[in-house]
Amino acid sequence: MAEGELDLAEVRRAFDHAAASYDAHAVLQRVVCDRLLERLDFMTLQPDRVLDVGSGTGYGLTHLRARYAEAELCALDIAPAMLAASRARLPQPTWMQRAKSRLTAASSHFTHLVCADMERLPLAPNSMNLVWSSLALQWAPDLEATFKRFHQVLAPGSLLMFATFGPDTLKELRAAFAAVDDAPHVNRFIDLHDIGDMLIHAGFTSPVMEMEILTLTYADLKTLMRDLKGIGAHNAAAARRRGLLGKTAWKRVEQAYEAQRLEGRLPATFEVIYGHAWVGDKSQREDGRQVIQFAIGERRRKLGTK
Repeated sequence: MAEGELDLAEVRRAFDHAAASYDAHAVLQRVVCDRLLERLDFMTLQPDRVLDVGSGTGYGLTHLRARYAEAELCALDIAPAMLAASRARLPQPTWMQRAKSRLTAASSHFTHLVCADMERLPLAPNSMNLVWSSLALQWAPDLEATFKRFHQVLAPGSLLMFATFGPDTLKELRAAFAAVDDAPHVNRFIDLHDIGDMLIHAGFTSPVMEMEILTLTYADLKTLMRDLKGIGAHNAAAARRRGLLGKTAWKRVEQAYEAQRLEGRLPATFEVIYGHAWVGDKSQREDGRQVIQFAIGERRRKLGTK
């Protein structure tokens, strides 16, 4: 079993269970989401179709809805309860809007909710103009494969923008658990430079990567663990230790974390990685061959055939 491999069933279960408590504990998630939204201010893109990957309870989704009022939005999450929370947060279309959508081909102003794995998007190629994701990609089982799927569903000239966690995230917690055993207790996160390489390998162009360190502080370890549980951020490693730690082992974890206390508080580091990249000309295949499109009807007309 590969190190860092995730148990998707556990990921879905944890986020389903946390949907009701998520907003009360997601202070950091809202800060990062706001900063990611601010980065859209520097983009001239006005997308017709937007995909929010890992939409959670819909905080970012409502801001995307306000920013791109004329766009068709699609919210994707692996957890049905999270999508239900998103639906409750969004303004519901009036009966007149629903009637209009049935009489015309236009589907703007509406938000579609899709429960699916981000690596297996049930969307047509070239169907999106913006894929946006705030703190969800760390749950991708295979990030490069996920980027390739994003590239497939994005039309030429479209944008991918995301925020995810880097390797120093929860380093204090990881070190504290290491005092107990060698089992993975904290999920592993991918380095900024590796993410940039994955974007290139997936076919994206002009990737831009940034990183910042955000540190939350806690009175005790139990409060930190309560916050992590409240947002569904469980240890979902496939090789994770099953069952609860015993009292003696937990006491050792607490003592190890106490050694890192600064100015009366326990620090919790989050390395936040922001990235964006563009989709260029898709007429080039992955193996380097050029895709040439022929206007068959026009060619036949010139030859005098049908």
